[in-house]
Amino acid sequence: MQHEAVIGGEAHQSYGVQRWAGGVVTHRVDTVAEEVPVALVFNGISHAVMLATPRDLEDFAVGFSLSECIVGRAGEILDLEIVEQRNGIEVHMQLSAQRAHILKEHRRTLAGRTGCGLCGTESLDQLAKRVATVQSSAVLSQGALPRALSGLQDMQHLFHLTGAVHAAAWCDFDGRIDLVREDVGRHNALDKVIGALAARGTTFDSGFVLMTSRASYEIVQKTAAVGIAVVAAVSAPTGMAVRMAVDSGVTLIGFVRGERHCVYSHPERVH
Repeated sequence: MQHEAVIGGEAHQSYGVQRWAGGVVTHRVDTVAEEVPVALVFNGISHAVMLATPRDLEDFAVGFSLSECIVGRAGEILDLEIVEQRNGIEVHMQLSAQRAHILKEHRRTLAGRTGCGLCGTESLDQLAKRVATVQSSAVLSQGALPRALSGLQDMQHLFHLTGAVHAAAWCDFDGRIDLVREDVGRHNALDKVIGALAARGTTFDSGFVLMTSRASYEIVQKTAAVGIAVVAAVSAPTGMAVRMAVDSGVTLIGFVRGERHCVYSHPERVH
């Protein structure tokens, strides 16, 4: 029997299913990842509605605010409150007076599909906004990428339950994983990592990000916006992501598979 869906903080739900294999039908209980509408509300104005996994939403909201350059540091969010509604979740944030005017520059009312990075962008000029070039002399140690990938596989708890979410991991330059966040949206998972790092006071030049997805334009844009110099992904980058990485000083690595990987930009950070 199907369980009643709950719009709250449950990251997964259980459903009764028919499983077919070789013509044989069995009845099982399957665990399914949740995605719910999450409205990010700044100073009383709904700025974006994203479909996200309802877990680590404070991290998500803070990370989104930083990676979208709505705030320059987490301390400019004076208050944060999560409010459950009948049809979704609202995250209310109160910005400092110095940052309130940024809302006018970032008006994006998103009805974001899972994995969508540009929904609601108002113009090509807005899309082409420049991100400050990342300056970093960081170098990945030999073996860091396979070490991080191996560690991440054991830390994707929601993925192992559902098979339906992406993960973003924060790793030191030797490949040791410090934290992992999961979400149905790859850029949401990255925002959760950024928010968690900000809450801890961890500097963004002290490690690199490993993603279990392809490397899209928005993944590179978000890392560059906060000053992360290296982003690696288990799948391919897009051409737009490569060009963004070249221009913004980000080392972009794709196809991280065991001992293999491809470096698409700024290879001086990979030995």
